[in-house]
Amino acid sequence: MWESYKKGFKAFLQLEKSLSDNSTEAYLRDLDKLTDYLHLTQTSKPPEEIEASDLQNFLQWINELGLSSTSQMRIVSGIRAFYKYCLLEDIVKNDPTQLIEAPKTKRSLPDVLSLEEIDAIISQIDLSKPEGGRNKAILEILYSCGLRVSEVVALRISQLYLDVGYIRVIGKGDKERLVPVGGEATKYLNIYLNHSRNKITAVSGNEDIVFLNRRGKKLTRVMVFHIIKELTAGAGIQKTVSPHTFRHSFATHLIEGGANLRAVQEMLGHENITTTEIYTHLDRDFLRKTLEKYHPSFNKGK
Repeated sequence: MWESYKKGFKAFLQLEKSLSDNSTEAYLRDLDKLTDYLHLTQTSKPPEEIEASDLQNFLQWINELGLSSTSQMRIVSGIRAFYKYCLLEDIVKNDPTQLIEAPKTKRSLPDVLSLEEIDAIISQIDLSKPEGGRNKAILEILYSCGLRVSEVVALRISQLYLDVGYIRVIGKGDKERLVPVGGEATKYLNIYLNHSRNKITAVSGNEDIVFLNRRGKKLTRVMVFHIIKELTAGAGIQKTVSPHTFRHSFATHLIEGGANLRAVQEMLGHENITTTEIYTHLDRDFLRKTLEKYHPSFNKGK
């Protein structure tokens, strides 16, 4: 009964919303959990007959399964997306998800690296090795431009406009944005392209990819995680560091330096400003110093 609706939803996500295959499959898995529940409880209702009470019982069920609040929020988001599709297609007249309460989840922020810690990690790179120049260029790009790891590994030579200080990034949903690239990142990217990359024979289909492994294939996201994990351990840094840590540090350092939130949103490629606000977690000392410096009444009575 639900399979035809799932097929229509999948086409909607891919064609109308331009979501990646991974994102589409994630939404479909969320919907599968609902239909699994309906099957187990012998609730043979089509989408148009599902009520808020059915969904609330479903949420209680996944909570009892021991799923984290983050996972539960993810599932609720997927089901809400499905019912938005159903409304657009006139499959349902009312959206039952509007009346359900999703579990509250606390957004956890990744660690922020100081500039000294970033330098310490990058300094662990052995530039005498063939992959040294490549790895240095990757880390400089991650921090200089705040890219997602998926955007770094997919970066193409044809997207580089280093003579004018920009790179063209293809982000989530195939949305393009122009991101300024700093002097250090430009320098080491050029060194890699002119002294290492040009010596690698790219496998067919990878000729335009910037960052290649020694076999001429595009780097995987897992490989970039592994590179950063090894360098972080070598630098003796105890924080949990991933490619996303560099992106988060990029945004936090910009905000602390007084950058406009909208500008940071544009550089990070966030569709919604509220997503960018997550990256504005500033330490208390910085906030206190800002108040002391700029608020006229903060120091009165001292």
